[in-house]
Amino acid sequence: MRDTQRWPLYAAGFLSAAGAHSVAAGVGAESGSLGLRILTVGILLALYDVAEVVLKPLFGALSDRVGIRRVIVAGLVGFALVSLLGTLLSGPLALALVRLGQGASAAAFSPASSAAVARLSPSGTVGRFFGRYGSWKSLGYALGPLAGAGLLAWGGFPALLLALAVAAAAIAAWVAIAVPVIEVLPRPRATLLDLARQLGSRRFLLPVAALAVTTGSLGVAVGFLPLTAVRSQLGVLPGMLAVTVLAVVSSVVQPLVGRRHDHGRLAARAGIAGGLALVALGVVALAVASGLTGATSAALLLAAALLLGAGIGVVTPLGFTVLVGVTPPERMGRTMGAAELGRELGDAGGPLLVGAVATAVGIGGGLGALAAVVAGTGILVAVLLGHARQDA
Repeated sequence: MRDTQRWPLYAAGFLSAAGAHSVAAGVGAESGSLGLRILTVGILLALYDVAEVVLKPLFGALSDRVGIRRVIVAGLVGFALVSLLGTLLSGPLALALVRLGQGASAAAFSPASSAAVARLSPSGTVGRFFGRYGSWKSLGYALGPLAGAGLLAWGGFPALLLALAVAAAAIAAWVAIAVPVIEVLPRPRATLLDLARQLGSRRFLLPVAALAVTTGSLGVAVGFLPLTAVRSQLGVLPGMLAVTVLAVVSSVVQPLVGRRHDHGRLAARAGIAGGLALVALGVVALAVASGLTGATSAALLLAAALLLGAGIGVVTPLGFTVLVGVTPPERMGRTMGAAELGRELGDAGGPLLVGAVATAVGIGGGLGALAAVVAGTGILVAVLLGHARQDA
């Protein structure tokens, strides 16, 4: 299969990240002009993630039944229609409906796109192609808020939502034309006990836990790198630059790590454990920076961004490669949906953990608690993961 046939899937992954974060950044930036209170802003930001948490496992399983490409196209078309509708409406309620609809649509095409990458990757190439897919998602995280800010400055929310609608419609057409039909495979009868046994396996739980804590660390970094820069009297710009460095490093590292794993030069267990160690060190560097000022704090912020970007870039393709290796092809959508659910819970849980602990003992303590969770997960992976089928 030509890699050009996977490019629409990479574009869908980019949109799922860029769409979520561009609108989220816009909600925060425009809250004053929209007349939103802090609680309302929080609710609007959460609606997208709530829809994904509830629906990703369902749409992932549905793609196994009705066809992966069909679910991707339907999700992208839904995203386009909801975004287009948002250009015609105004006010907090309309924005809430748009966020909910976009989240529900992304819950369809995001796990199905991951399943398509897995199903279309020949044996021995899963790491490489998941590395490329994750790389484009990382770029979406980095460029989404920047593109959103530019569109908001130019034409407000209607311009941003129209751009997302056009992008989603174009990608939907691209997927329908370029991505081959992925056969719906016969699925042996499975009981709830079989499902519980699969989802309770350490070869499923440990990579999902690794993906969850790295996603949670990413969520924390996106918020706390700029916050720490401001508290350290460096200003907002160094913090935003640190976030960009993190995303770019992760984007560069992922395909390199995936290719190295496919060539038998990096075992998944060692790679995931090592990547989590880098993430934990990055969080520790951020914690130390939060208590300092000046050049020392700036250097630690850069070190934190580099370590976090590298660690996330190592863990992400290897975690998905392990999941693909232990999942029957006919159940790939269900597994990707469940894995994406774990990542969403991590995305929500990381900032909540840091915020809760920081309320009692300060930001350094909150970040230290997150570092301990990440390091503990790395130890569990190193000791318990074992050798999955594709763990060379």
